[in-house]
Amino acid sequence: MTIRERLDQVREEIAAACAEAGRSPDEVVLVAVTKTHPPERIREAHAAGVRAVGENRAQELLAKRPLLADLDLEWHMIGHLQTNKAKAVAPQTALLHSVDRVDLIRAIEKLALPHRLDVLLQVNTTGEATKSGVEPAELPALADAARRSPALRLRGLMTIGPLGGTELENRRAFAALRAHRDQLAAAHRDLELTVLSMGMSGDFREAILEGSTLVRIGSRIFGEREAG
Repeated sequence: MTIRERLDQVREEIAAACAEAGRSPDEVVLVAVTKTHPPERIREAHAAGVRAVGENRAQELLAKRPLLADLDLEWHMIGHLQTNKAKAVAPQTALLHSVDRVDLIRAIEKLALPHRLDVLLQVNTTGEATKSGVEPAELPALADAARRSPALRLRGLMTIGPLGGTELENRRAFAALRAHRDQLAAAHRDLELTVLSMGMSGDFREAILEGSTLVRIGSRIFGEREAG
């Protein structure tokens, strides 16, 4: 299948999940995850209508973005970001999905960006030690640091579903993120926490059913990742 054909299929499945949830497909943003895929394949996705792309690795975002500067693409950093990479990555990023500690907030503050950086707080809702993300008990303190930061604009939360999870396990993890967002929104009326970044190639239906507003899809669009 071509990238366009895969995208059409994914969009149909997003629309079906939205219909099942009684939602409009316009409520869900599709971010094409381009990890290990070369610029020419991203151009194919853009030609098929993709406007938001996500990178897991700082070095890949920094290498690919200049090669695609002629395209109207919005770049998302969705992977773990080391503090020493923040200086290079933050100015190139429309939305940083993976803020999970206060020292990263402080590193961004030191950059003196000309605008507030849109960010999501990554929460570990599965309890898996292999996953990044703040523990739920520590989320209120991290959210308070983010909302008080003059360098950031807190837009919502992000999580990764359980590895090989059942439908019930997936939905439980995504419902937990929605509940955490709702609790934060109730505690901080000044925040507009409109973004729930959850759902990938294998579990985006369950994520949409639980309120996802942004799905991160790679292999369903580009095929299996190339070595790297």
